Amino acid sequence: MTAGRTRSRGRARGAARALANGLATLILTFIGLTAVTFTIGRVMPTDPVLAVVGDRASQAAYERVYLEMGLDKLIYEQYFRYLGELANGDLGRSIMTSRPVLEDVLRFFPATLELATIATLLGVFIGVPMGVWAAVNQGRPIDHAVRVFGLIGYSVPVFWLGMVGLLIFYGNLGWVGGPGRLDVFYDGIVESVTGVILIDSAMAGEWEIFRNAFSHLVLPASVLGAFALAYVARMTRSFMLDQLNQEYVLTARVKGAREHTVIWRHAFRNVLVQLITIIGLTYASLLEGSVLTETVFSWPGIGQYITTSLFNADMNAVLGGTIAVGTCFVAINMFSDILYKLVDPRARA
Repeated sequence: MTAGRTRSRGRARGAARALANGLATLILTFIGLTAVTFTIGRVMPTDPVLAVVGDRASQAAYERVYLEMGLDKLIYEQYFRYLGELANGDLGRSIMTSRPVLEDVLRFFPATLELATIATLLGVFIGVPMGVWAAVNQGRPIDHAVRVFGLIGYSVPVFWLGMVGLLIFYGNLGWVGGPGRLDVFYDGIVESVTGVILIDSAMAGEWEIFRNAFSHLVLPASVLGAFALAYVARMTRSFMLDQLNQEYVLTARVKGAREHTVIWRHAFRNVLVQLITIIGLTYASLLEGSVLTETVFSWPGIGQYITTSLFNADMNAVLGGTIAVGTCFVAINMFSDILYKLVDPRARA
């Protein structure tokens, strides 16, 4: 009885310690992210005051806005002031849109989330079987084909692939929708609840708008997903080759286990933890690296919002968008850690 209580208390202390370490890591990561982003935003060769008052403002107006923005203070004082505002959920006001940055982030981020999620799903559900198939058929034509496809998909510039896709599948064949998330005719008909048009139109029962949104999403998601597919397929092949050469696989085959069982129940289960890491990093990279895709397809996502804000010296918007993407990156990593423990009993121990 006493031993059982001791083990329970030990588990409780271990869980509390793990939770405390996770929170500390999250806080330190967030502080580091904001510090680096804020410092880069302040040392960039742009004048945020001119972005507000314009080139023809008087010196008095310039100095007034300069003081209001707190630019007369030392950079660490500006940073602590920004942290205080951030703690209250205030990311400042965008010069470009004249709206609170938080409102802009909530408006633009779902478009990027929708695009990156579909691209990641394409990469996972096609790339993982391709990688396994290539590993099982090592040295055969299918293996060479997957390796060549992975090399091409990982090397071809996204903007070039996007423009070629628009020219062929939209301009010449008319199989998919063009730039943007919707045709102009359908814009504003469906009320934005989640910010994801496919979900909002389905909830509203507007299936014609759903089809139109899907036709616009197919090409950019496929272009972005080609990178994810190539990377996931290459890494899956590498992981599976390592496991298929282990002694336990040879033992299972000698004992008469079916090949399907050897591949999926034994070898594939041992690469799941590694695959979770790869998929998490791929998803996070698509969220933060979809700027070129959003630019080519005029996709109104957070990447295009940050880029346009940067060109307009709208540093509040750049900082807010970067923090949103960085926070999502950290959240994906934490979720991957949770999945580790669900997949691998050794991680729970």
